[in-house]
Amino acid sequence: MDATFTAVFRKVPEGYIGYVEELPGANTQGKTLEEARANLREAVELVLEANRELANADADVEELIREDLRIATG
Repeated sequence: MDATFTAVFRKVPEGYIGYVEELPGANTQGKTLEEARANLREAVELVLEANRELANADADVEELIREDLRIATG
């Protein structure tokens, strides 16, 4: 699955903080911009994985339909 998100980084005295606009809970920090980018990528992966696990835990209904949803923005 490929998806594109908007990563936002802000310079702070300790380095950089970053978050993803479209994905609450995906945020991080790093001493360098490169470190913050790598950490944010990992944070997004972890948030998506956790959301999938939560969805699977709630999937005890008799009929569950899963399908790809593609959204064109802009």
